[in-house]
Amino acid sequence: MDRVDISGAKWIKSSRSEGNAQCVEVALLGGTVAMRDTKQDGTGPVLAVSAAEWSAFVRTAASGAFDVA
Repeated sequence: MDRVDISGAKWIKSSRSEGNAQCVEVALLGGTVAMRDTKQDGTGPVLAVSAAEWSAFVRTAASGAFDVA
């Protein structure tokens, strides 16, 4: 994937973050979804995937496929 411009991103905090400074945020950028871990105050690396890849990940996670026994 090419570089993604995140300068105008509207970051959405995970509902699971619970204010404990262990936050995951996502930003919807057209056909791309960017995500970051804000333990770094939003200055750390950003992972960007296509919207189709994000949908597949969310669907698979919701199915329980990644649950730790």
